Amino acid sequence: MTLKNWERIAKDYPWIQDGLNSMSDHDKQDAFYKSLEFGTAGMRGLLGVGPNRMNLLTVAKANLGFGKYLVEEFEGQELKIAIAYDNRHMSKEFADISARILSTFGIQSYVFENLRPTPELSFAVRELSCIGGIVITASHNPKEYNGYKVYDETGCQLIDSKIAKVIANINENPDETLIDLNVGDTSLIHTIGEDMDHKYLEALKGIQLRPNDEKDLTIVFTSQHGTSYPLVPNLLESCGYKVIVVEEQSSFDPDFSNTKTPNPEELESYDLAIEYAIKYNADIVLSCDPDADRMGIVVNHEGSFEYLTGNQGGSILQEYIYSSRNELNKMPERPIMFNTVVTSDLGDKIAKKYGITVEKTLTGFKYIGTKIQEHNTKGDYEFVFGYEESYGYLLADFARDKDAPQACLMVAEAANFYKKEKRTLVDVLNGLYAEHGAHVEKQVAITRAGETGLQEIQNILKTFREDSPATLGGINVLMVDDFLTSKRSTGEDLDFPQSNVLKFYLEDGSWIAIRPSGTEPKCKFYYCVIGKTTELANEKFETLKNDVNRIAKI
Repeated sequence: MTLKNWERIAKDYPWIQDGLNSMSDHDKQDAFYKSLEFGTAGMRGLLGVGPNRMNLLTVAKANLGFGKYLVEEFEGQELKIAIAYDNRHMSKEFADISARILSTFGIQSYVFENLRPTPELSFAVRELSCIGGIVITASHNPKEYNGYKVYDETGCQLIDSKIAKVIANINENPDETLIDLNVGDTSLIHTIGEDMDHKYLEALKGIQLRPNDEKDLTIVFTSQHGTSYPLVPNLLESCGYKVIVVEEQSSFDPDFSNTKTPNPEELESYDLAIEYAIKYNADIVLSCDPDADRMGIVVNHEGSFEYLTGNQGGSILQEYIYSSRNELNKMPERPIMFNTVVTSDLGDKIAKKYGITVEKTLTGFKYIGTKIQEHNTKGDYEFVFGYEESYGYLLADFARDKDAPQACLMVAEAANFYKKEKRTLVDVLNGLYAEHGAHVEKQVAITRAGETGLQEIQNILKTFREDSPATLGGINVLMVDDFLTSKRSTGEDLDFPQSNVLKFYLEDGSWIAIRPSGTEPKCKFYYCVIGKTTELANEKFETLKNDVNRIAKI
């Protein structure tokens, strides 16, 4: 029936007719069997025709739900939101339809004049005293994707309880083909210009711990065709660093033509940047994903270029930040750090060494942003760091989402500081391993697209949940956290929102977590493996991975 509704209106929208004409039967089955859902980072999917695709009608439908939510939640207040978008296909069009749909509720939209980083949107929400925000982006996904993320009045992505209200409103309009796209009061739509860039840039400069140190660092930087250019190079250069931009990847190309992947989690995304680094003998390579919330690092160490994982980058940043704060008397009285249940334990050990409270959240920076707000309101702890294993970092809470520009500046400062001591960031990491034990963190993801793929992923979680293994890789399982039932296998309740995640704690201090992705058709397996040396930890990881794959039948 849904397909017939789209066919009915195809004559009014050439993009629908063209899309339907180009789709195979398999494509239609996947595009029409369900509607796009909100995951850990909002709504994200393939561009195309149908309710299970990102297009003008599905984005309009989402805005009808968000608009009603805003009107109900902020009755009697000034209704205004901020909107940003990235370089992807249809991003500007989705931002435009979002503003026009929201105007039908009497909501004013402040839309960036062109593409901007996701963390700058979070900053703008706070700076403009908005009641919410929207970012049109698919983050690090391939070019075929786009997405829609919604923010609350603190600049934090909406958490589950708030999203549930938005979804309930969205579901009141089950047939998106009945939505009129030719609506909107343009008098309620305003432009955000360079003034916000200047304010954000000054806030970024303010995170420096050693702003007056002499700079002796060469950085190769790539924006992966995304929104971090020219802001991040301008930021680094204004702070005294020598920056060499990968020019081929600095254009706002929605096809990502000059990068193998825009995802800094994937090693091949750095290939061209490393060619630059070799040519100019750079100290480090910094890479941001297209919407500039994630950042990856490659280090020139003893003549070779070594990649750092998100966990490793987070551990090094913490060691530098905490030791520097102590040295410079900039450590607050009651500091707190946030990370997630699938983030390495090495960061926890570093934080505790410096007397910093650690609090864990579910995966998704919205949970970290919410925790920051909670403790700010209580006045009991002061935020000093937040991070996820997936290359997301936050150092100062003028934004409430992961902030790659912040991370780039602090990594540069740390690398510059340690270079004066004749150490690279890899040397610092090895020192942390010597102190706390070698930690090898790996993520293994399987992709299973479509309806059958979704069922296969659900079956994997069901297998591990209903027939929980007593050993993994020959190591005893001490206990299991089930975040769906909010129970630990030893009987304690877990104080987390419900989520389809399992975490297995092993006798040797290692752990394994399993969760379906909230934004992609993937099942992710997270490993934190501890050994006396990295070689032994890697060997242990291979054994654990093989056993997990055997149980999961993958």
